[in-house]
Amino acid sequence: MSKLLLNLRHVPDDEADEVRAMLDEYHIAHYETPPTFMGLFAGGLYVKEDAAFDRAKGLMAKYQSQRQARARLEREAAVRNGTAETFQSQFRAEPVRVVLTVIAIVLLIGLMAVPALLLRG
Repeated sequence: MSKLLLNLRHVPDDEADEVRAMLDEYHIAHYETPPTFMGLFAGGLYVKEDAAFDRAKGLMAKYQSQRQARARLEREAAVRNGTAETFQSQFRAEPVRVVLTVIAIVLLIGLMAVPALLLRG
């Protein structure tokens, strides 16, 4: 019976491609399901055989630790070079989105505070 190895929700295309290539490289039979129309399921990568699932899971853990180390090194290099994304760079690039997000946060905090204020007084 097939088992889900990777839910593709919020997975970048390059990561999904690398996982597919890894499974192909190690000759692990797999298939992919597409996302649903309404977005209830984002799709996934499944391993076809139960016997190969443990091996695929181990390879996936190794891959994820390597990808994490690579991402941290890239982030550190971007911080050193001054190219890392900051609040200021986001504000300069998309000021309307940043202002609307801050307003939404303030409104939500205020909405959460209303019950406490009503109980207090």
